[in-house]
Amino acid sequence: MEEKIDKQQKQEEKKLDERILLIRRVSKKTTGGNYITFTVLAAVGDGAGTVGVGFGRSQEIPPAIKKAILQAKKNKIYVSLYKSTLPHQIKVKFKAAKVLLKPAPEGTGLKVGSVARPLLELVGVKNASGKIIRSRNQITNTYAVLEALKRLKSRVKHIKS
Repeated sequence: MEEKIDKQQKQEEKKLDERILLIRRVSKKTTGGNYITFTVLAAVGDGAGTVGVGFGRSQEIPPAIKKAILQAKKNKIYVSLYKSTLPHQIKVKFKAAKVLLKPAPEGTGLKVGSVARPLLELVGVKNASGKIIRSRNQITNTYAVLEALKRLKSRVKHIKS
């Protein structure tokens, strides 16, 4: 029974695409000298409406990447899509960042910058435009885009009865 569960988890993990969004070297002054660590921001997604973001820290880069990817797999969210774009326009303020994401017609491509592009690619959005305003911090921008994606509602046609 447990073997089946393990196989299913491995198959789900194989489907996920992983991207490293940011690697940062952090140096802290101590009495014994400098204490150097690395922080990594990673994202995972299946290209069909699921995305997750994780943050990892370690004294070496590979363990930090591993921690970030594990955290991203644990923090996955489902995003509702409409055809190959976003269901509607959304504007979100998260900390200092303001994010504006708009759906775009077929063939437009992704016209967004910074960390929004890889996140939307991992979700499976092929046509969208957007803008990140007021913040240049990539970590804050990543979580702002993730918050915007969380708030998207599915596009349902209401039938009048």
